[in-house]
Amino acid sequence: MDSLAKLAIDAHGGLDRWRQFETLSAHLSQGGALWGIKGQAGTLDDTNVTVGLRQEWASHSPFGGTDRRTRFEAGRVALEAADGAVLEELLAPRRSFAGHTLQTPWTDLQLAYFAGCAMWTYLNTPFLLAWPGVESAELSPWQEAGETWRRLEARFPETIATHSAKQTFYFDTAGLLKRHDYDVEIAGGSPGAHYIDAYTEASGITVPSAHRIFVRQDNVGFRQGSVIVSIDVSKLRLA
Repeated sequence: MDSLAKLAIDAHGGLDRWRQFETLSAHLSQGGALWGIKGQAGTLDDTNVTVGLRQEWASHSPFGGTDRRTRFEAGRVALEAADGAVLEELLAPRRSFAGHTLQTPWTDLQLAYFAGCAMWTYLNTPFLLAWPGVESAELSPWQEAGETWRRLEARFPETIATHSAKQTFYFDTAGLLKRHDYDVEIAGGSPGAHYIDAYTEASGITVPSAHRIFVRQDNVGFRQGSVIVSIDVSKLRLA
């Protein structure tokens, strides 16, 4: 593992502590322009999420203000009733985004896939840098907000469903995540600059609790434009 990846993992609670748990659950309050662009305004404004820490899966509940819940996995996404009965499902869901741009509306199943993929990535960061097949290397330092951040470029294997195969993580001198860049492949490769504004601690693990995501402009070291996605995380529980 790259030395910066190890510093970051240790700063967020350490791999040994992380491996004592199998799931992380949280309440989400979400906003931003993306949901309306995708024809899904309000569907996931106020919801709960649980993500797997040893396998890639996630579930949002409620979904769209009803007792429906989602089930995201790398090769499948489904909408379920409260008792687990499958209402709708889509196999190989990533293929359904072929030809999409940022403005292309999403179906409920496509929204469930995106939300599951995104929250699994965010809530497993930076520990996913230790997953088998993930490669990382430190880049040159970055100056922003009057600080110097260390940057780590990570490459993800095809077996992991995430925003893009190549992503860049920015850490402060203590190893805490400050910014996360990626290209959302299922939205036409839309470039995102994802900022972390606050942290909370649960069961010895330090977790980002305020996320603000903007459309990224290359070589721009500050936030520009409106917030494309906002996520406030609370009521964390590791089990």
